[in-house]
Amino acid sequence: MEKLYIIKIGGNIIDNPVELDSFLRQFSAIDGYKILIHGGGKLTTEIAEKAGIKQTLIDGRRITDAETLKIAVMVYAGWINKSITAKLQALNCNAIGLSGADANMITAEKCKHPSIDFGFVGDILPDGIRSKSIIQLLESDFILVFCAVTHNGKGQLLNTNADTMASALAVALSNDFEVSLVFCFEKNGVLADANDDSSLIPELSVSDYEALKQKGIVTKGMIPKLDNAFNARKLNVQNVMIGNASQLAQIISKQKDAATYILN
Repeated sequence: MEKLYIIKIGGNIIDNPVELDSFLRQFSAIDGYKILIHGGGKLTTEIAEKAGIKQTLIDGRRITDAETLKIAVMVYAGWINKSITAKLQALNCNAIGLSGADANMITAEKCKHPSIDFGFVGDILPDGIRSKSIIQLLESDFILVFCAVTHNGKGQLLNTNADTMASALAVALSNDFEVSLVFCFEKNGVLADANDDSSLIPELSVSDYEALKQKGIVTKGMIPKLDNAFNARKLNVQNVMIGNASQLAQIISKQKDAATYILN
């Protein structure tokens, strides 16, 4: 089976040109098939608040009204997606920037929550990944760069959690490739103490995760990240790691203590 690396980049890295350039150099050096997924929440929040549009996040998910959706699409699918694509081209990495609406590759439906109206937030449908189209692009030697925007197939764009998109892509493609799913951000992985970068937890089981949530050690945006990580492992994604974007090369080569490795 051919190897496929699905890398999600987020956190403060996207907002830091030096760190982003370092990450992209490491990403471009990975041999074989690869997909990059990114968000862009901080810039979206900044622009929305300058426009007087209040932003609310619940457990790492943005309440997305119609005006916020416009800003999110402009930021994710526009500035950030094309900037990353251009930087990868400069590194001789033949990237193509995409949203879920392009070639109908990722469809979703509005999030259905029992008590919260998340607005124009999309949950990816069980059959929402068009694997055939994605594989055709990969086999045509394109590096895919997905922003966190999907659509419902009826003309409506939807803001979608980038961690969820990465996990869904990994699950959908795990029958065709040996998939390594890596969540990259500014921390070294899952930490026993959020303020101590040396407190890395090198391996994490489901029971460990539940205990960390109960103790309040894992909170906010780490919850959807880890939910998606464990869901991917449950659904037979071969390798799932969470670590620092600056250590991508070490994570890919599975060096000891380079990241948190998610267990079954």
